Amino acid sequence: MEFLGALWLPIVVSAVIVFVASSIMHMVLPYHRSDYKKLAEEDKAREALRGLPRGLYSMPYCTHQTMKSPEIQEKFKQGPVALITIFPNGLPAIPKFMAMWFGYCLVIAFFVAYLAWHTLQPGSNYLAVFRVVGTAGFLAFSFAHISDGIWKAEPWSNVVKEVFDGLVYGLLMAGTFGWLWPR
Repeated sequence: MEFLGALWLPIVVSAVIVFVASSIMHMVLPYHRSDYKKLAEEDKAREALRGLPRGLYSMPYCTHQTMKSPEIQEKFKQGPVALITIFPNGLPAIPKFMAMWFGYCLVIAFFVAYLAWHTLQPGSNYLAVFRVVGTAGFLAFSFAHISDGIWKAEPWSNVVKEVFDGLVYGLLMAGTFGWLWPR
């Protein structure tokens, strides 16, 4: 844990910078406003889904064993095919989500610091630190979104925006670590 004593400041500062940047990118800049669409017949859909406990649901539901049955295949052909996330009732817990996001940024910064500490030496030049931290940060913040496009039918336009956001976060983290790297 020697790295933690040397890199606690870039860990915390980069998490704060990424947190602020992500807030600006999602709440101020307009390019995420088209991420979600309004559901036609929303009130009817809400009524049909009312009472479901929090969780992930698939429609039509099937198992590997039942997927090949003619009835299930017909349901898939007729549609809709959906993955549905049900949140608890009530207003979104934005402060809780923001706190969890900040914790996530700290965890990523912690593991990026661990990797950088074991890859680079104290006194490494800014560009060397930037390259290692930026690559690791970009991978950590971006690449999970690609699997959402592949497996969860996330629109590719949303995936591209999230990957771009992850690139920005990785670059900000890289700049912070390069600036605060032990000399």
